[in-house]
Amino acid sequence: MPWTRPDATSWSNPDELAALQRAELPRVLATALRSPFYAARYAGGEPPRTAADFAGLALTTKQDLRDAYPFGMLAVARTELATYHESSGTAGDPTASYYTEKDWTDLAERYARKWIGMSSSDTFLVRTPYALLITGHLAHAAGRLCGATVVPGDSRSMATPLSRIVRVVHDLEVTLTWSNPTEALLLAAAARAAGLRPERDFPALRAMFVAAEPLTAARRQRISEIWGGIPVIEEYGSTETGTMAGQCPSGAMHLWADRAIFEVWSPEAGTLSSTGRGQLVVTPLFREAMPLLRYNLADEVEVSARPCPCGWPLPTVRVLGRAAFAYHVGSTPITQQQVEEPVFRLPAACEVMFWRAAAEPDVLRVEIEVADEARERAVKELRAAIDRELGVPHQVTGLSPGTIVPAHALREQRDILKARYLFGPGEEWSKAVMYQ
Repeated sequence: MPWTRPDATSWSNPDELAALQRAELPRVLATALRSPFYAARYAGGEPPRTAADFAGLALTTKQDLRDAYPFGMLAVARTELATYHESSGTAGDPTASYYTEKDWTDLAERYARKWIGMSSSDTFLVRTPYALLITGHLAHAAGRLCGATVVPGDSRSMATPLSRIVRVVHDLEVTLTWSNPTEALLLAAAARAAGLRPERDFPALRAMFVAAEPLTAARRQRISEIWGGIPVIEEYGSTETGTMAGQCPSGAMHLWADRAIFEVWSPEAGTLSSTGRGQLVVTPLFREAMPLLRYNLADEVEVSARPCPCGWPLPTVRVLGRAAFAYHVGSTPITQQQVEEPVFRLPAACEVMFWRAAAEPDVLRVEIEVADEARERAVKELRAAIDRELGVPHQVTGLSPGTIVPAHALREQRDILKARYLFGPGEEWSKAVMYQ
């Protein structure tokens, strides 16, 4: 299964893509039936074996994965596993997932489908968690696949505070980074705290890869501006599936439909379709350890088959987040994206990077960090935008920089993570044994 750029495939239209998917389905179904979960689900009847049978399959839910913990979804011998992972548990208890070496080839190839390319000339900072999550390991594997020098800057390790990562990005002349969008802003703030200018003092940096948070066009543009106009390239995935979609040069997100079947589930109508708005359902086509049949990610999306200016013959997706993450102010549902958009459309001169909001039954409270000299302007413009776009009662407050993101978090250097037992005169021995 060699890696190919999405614009260099052997198919060029939706019909050819559907034929590719149908050809793979019998093998996918046979693999799934080796797992205890699917074997039990289809016991006592005729199991699904053909592409025609696929149309009648029920959804697999996150709760199904939780109930099957730890190895109820396993379709290979334990000896064939390469890694075990768990999701972050954003919407409930974490789910388990596992991959073979062949699964990892597919994972890394999909991640590497970045339109700017990755190569041996790149120094690639991985600034997402490693641990049980897949995100850090995924980027690391893709970087190595492409020959890049990988810098494992785990964002959840006490050994890699922001100040240290800023030094590494600067001194190693890092060319590519992988993080969530918030981390890209935190790194910029930490660079400024170190006396550096993100738009000037990191000339080697040519792109930032981001994921794991809903990202509005306004925030993507602001991150790019802060870092000197470099591309901010988004992707979409999960621990259970790996990368499912990536951004093209035209700014659209394309589903890797040559590696998985994507459908849209309408809970209201109880129907599945290839396009439209609803919850994204995915069936990976090249999964050995943990095959998933019609796995409902419960992410609200909008999928379209309209041609994209980039020319990639793949459906596009807009990730809208999870409907459960909307809060009501009066009768109006408010999502993070709806507040984020006007915050990051504030003039760049206001230098607003960090904000928070509380959607209460009778009022939306928004706070932004902004310097004294720009505070009045930023607050006035944000109030006007919320009035115009959301139309809910609101309060907007400008806070001094360092209120939401403390200055010490941007500057501190933490102790090295090694246990100590013996201390000298005047040393604080309450740090004994425990890593600091």
